[in-house]
Amino acid sequence: MSTVQTLDDRPGAPLTGLTPDQVAERVAAGAVNRTEDSTGRSTWQIVRANVFTRINAIFAVLAAIVVSTGYFIDAAFGLLIIANSVVGIIQEIRAKRTLDRLAIVGQAKPRVRRDGASQEIAPEDVVRDDLIELGPGDQVMVDGEVLESSGLEVDESLLTGESDALAKTPGDEVLSGSFVSSGTGLYRATKVGSEAYAAKLSAEASKFTLVNSELRNGINKILKVITWLLIPAGVLSIYNQLSGHQALSDALRGMVAALVPMVPEGLVLMTTIAFAVGVIRLGRRQCLVNELPAIEGLARVDVVCADKTGTLTENAMRLGSVETPGDFSADDDADATPGADGAARQLAASALAALAASDPRPNASMEAIREAYPTAPAWEVADTLPFASSRKYSGATFRGDAAADASGSWLLGAPDVLLDAAEAAGVTGLEPWRRETDRFGSTGLRVLLLARARDLDSATIQAPAALVILEQKVRAEAPATLEYFAEQNVKVKVISGDNADSVGAVARSLHLAGAERTVDARTLDADPATLADEVDRGTVFGRVTPDQKRAMVKALQSKGHTVAMTGDGVNDVLALKDADIGVAMGAGSPATRAVAQIVLLDNSFATLPHVVAEGRRVIGNIERVATLFLTKTVYSVLLAILVGLPGLIGLDQVPYPFLPRHVTIVGWFTIGLPAFVLSLAPNHDRAQPGFASRVLRRALPAGVVVGIAAFVSYLMVRGDAVPQAQSSTAALLTLMTIALWVLAIVARPYTWWKALLLTAMIGGTVAMFAIPGARSVLQLEIGGPAQLWTAFGVAAVGIVLVEIAWWFGNRKTRAAV
Repeated sequence: MSTVQTLDDRPGAPLTGLTPDQVAERVAAGAVNRTEDSTGRSTWQIVRANVFTRINAIFAVLAAIVVSTGYFIDAAFGLLIIANSVVGIIQEIRAKRTLDRLAIVGQAKPRVRRDGASQEIAPEDVVRDDLIELGPGDQVMVDGEVLESSGLEVDESLLTGESDALAKTPGDEVLSGSFVSSGTGLYRATKVGSEAYAAKLSAEASKFTLVNSELRNGINKILKVITWLLIPAGVLSIYNQLSGHQALSDALRGMVAALVPMVPEGLVLMTTIAFAVGVIRLGRRQCLVNELPAIEGLARVDVVCADKTGTLTENAMRLGSVETPGDFSADDDADATPGADGAARQLAASALAALAASDPRPNASMEAIREAYPTAPAWEVADTLPFASSRKYSGATFRGDAAADASGSWLLGAPDVLLDAAEAAGVTGLEPWRRETDRFGSTGLRVLLLARARDLDSATIQAPAALVILEQKVRAEAPATLEYFAEQNVKVKVISGDNADSVGAVARSLHLAGAERTVDARTLDADPATLADEVDRGTVFGRVTPDQKRAMVKALQSKGHTVAMTGDGVNDVLALKDADIGVAMGAGSPATRAVAQIVLLDNSFATLPHVVAEGRRVIGNIERVATLFLTKTVYSVLLAILVGLPGLIGLDQVPYPFLPRHVTIVGWFTIGLPAFVLSLAPNHDRAQPGFASRVLRRALPAGVVVGIAAFVSYLMVRGDAVPQAQSSTAALLTLMTIALWVLAIVARPYTWWKALLLTAMIGGTVAMFAIPGARSVLQLEIGGPAQLWTAFGVAAVGIVLVEIAWWFGNRKTRAAV
């Protein structure tokens, strides 16, 4: 509560703001709010990150070794350097452009006062000494000093962790990264750019961090394990090939053929592509992804907490009616007569018009009242009390026409809150007011109470004056969206600051399961364990305070749920910040857009299913792709060890069965091409925790079977009278047959396009062995029927073992879930 306070003796810029010349001087001096973007990479950084990678360096060295032998076709795997780099660069740049475009559209623009006029500018155009206006929900862009204050309260919880809003008066400091919870004000920018408080915190990474990514952590864990496996296997391969009796060129090619498939060269690339394509697809739906790992989190969401206003209903409202005691039924106990009702209605209308006119930054409810009463009475505003979600009402004190009985304080807010205050103040005859409030609220209408008060400080109610009925329109897309979540086993919980009966009526009209029982959040237990049980059981909650929203999100998380929180108002900021995934509406307050990982710029609740589906697609497909790549790494490492062991124990050394060109073809048909297609495919399964263990549980046994089967086939065909090319071809037949079967398993369940993909890969493999020209180029030599039966017989046994291992792996996965 505050009158407009100003800091009149402040030296420097007047309250009309900087002139254009003064702005230009500060820009020239570098006193502008521009910092290095720490969250996005420049185009050159993207190119450098995709070209100069450890994997590309390894492949370049190995390709150079093969080229030195004169067998250029065996260096074909070096094309992966170009393919990896070009595809990665293109997709990342496309994603960057999408994000940059959406970021500009969804950017919260501060309103500054320059040369006597108020205007919106980009945050990076703010200069030192700019006068910046503040209103409810605005984020403080730069540090500064308050010059004017009208009930200004700032929440610094995102910086300090303290949830209580702080009253700010002229002369007080405001810090960037905080947001306005109520009231209005004007402040002068004192620290901009890297000097600002939030910029320093961001640089120290002490407060602003990316959401946790199990996928990223899992891949790093897997790559760490692979690195340790590569060292002994690589050393053994080099020793085995270079210490034998082969020609140097053959030994070098064998060494390279052993080393190349050990590196999961496409795993990181496909992960990058999947995320980038996800960003682009969501961008087409006007969905801004502030943090890329948020796409992954969406795949795990099993509870969506949605606010009512702005999410299930449209944010705009319309004044339906103003009900005074004369409008109540005849058997009411209201102390009013029909003759007095006209005067009471006129006074209520004047008070509502005056309240709306006194609010410089009206919310949706007050905006509806202002539209209904555009002409305000000439009442002098003596004091104001801005709306705050924590108290559920606002007010003002007027000095007006004594004949109209306007002088005094008026409050407008939640009827149950104000009627309880009236009862505490000893006011009688409140039952009809409660009954009418419940009657209107039960139909889904929003109800506010206008009341006279002794003063704003104590909010002591003298008498209720009128019920203000506001009509809200349910979003047309809301029923289909809720139906989608029900089909996907995702629970939706409506958490609103409105009256519980009103919220419940809206939820029931949307046929939300569990909406028949609404919960007034004021009755919830404060004990975290009890609260967790109550929130987990309930579906619709009304009269929820901002702190309670945050506590309810934490309560659901304590039950093992992955929670997405949607919201658009300043009262949603804390919950959005603590949720696993925060989703803000584009038309919401700047503070909500700043803390959310996902911003729905089209303000459509119907976009959310597409966002969740995209998250599932990304992580589900990366898991498939990772299984393929790691299977190849496992069998490559194992095959290198099996080939190298005889030489270590004193037996005749065995040449590596494959040439680099062989492993290149195997990679194309069983992993590379199908992995690219599978990484972009639809996938609607909700992701489960345990990514790394699940992938390893599938890839390890499959890789072991493929490696042993290929080596057994190689040894069974190999002999003094059998050319090396024939034994190598038999081993390659066995390996590719089982590897294609692994691809078929990973592709399940089948669709027409998956069947087409498998057919194309099998057809390419058959052509490689059947076409004489292809056999000549690839140095393949198919032996007699006995060798073919050996190759396919061993492959058949391997397929059976892979199926058994996969079945056990899935059984363990289901048990873990």
